[in-house]
Amino acid sequence: MNDRLPHEKGFHVSWDQIHRDSRALAWRLDHKGPGEDGAWKAIVAITRGGMAPAMIVARELDVRTVDTISVKSYAHQDQHEAEVLKKPDDAMMGDGTGILVVDDLVDTGRTLELVRKLYPKAHFACIYAKPEGAKQTDDYVTTVSQDTWIFFPWDMALQYAPPYRGTDA
Repeated sequence: MNDRLPHEKGFHVSWDQIHRDSRALAWRLDHKGPGEDGAWKAIVAITRGGMAPAMIVARELDVRTVDTISVKSYAHQDQHEAEVLKKPDDAMMGDGTGILVVDDLVDTGRTLELVRKLYPKAHFACIYAKPEGAKQTDDYVTTVSQDTWIFFPWDMALQYAPPYRGTDA
């Protein structure tokens, strides 16, 4: 019997790790854009989690046009229906051709599904992918199990963490 809460099967990601994984994603995306020499027209970060990875990917790929699409699908650790709160300029986005959309994680895929409906020709890339949502992204770096909760560095504070199994007794 498993008495752990879903978020207790945690994968803790440090700032160093998110930087390494974002660079790995950039290397995977290099020369895959439709522009001259495989360049991307722009990068759009899905806020809030996609902002740090998008910044690193933009730097690595020398993309200067970076924008955000604000999608809300979580209230703390409870997932609900995704909704767009803010989107980039329609003239820049068009149907998404040449646009690289970056997020930290694809979980169920609902957020990416919503954004993909808006920009069907955009290229979607995430750092981490869970099996249920992986089909919604075009590229990702690491797969984690569906029941793993990822703790990102921007959500963390230093504190004691009990052992995964058992106690310190």
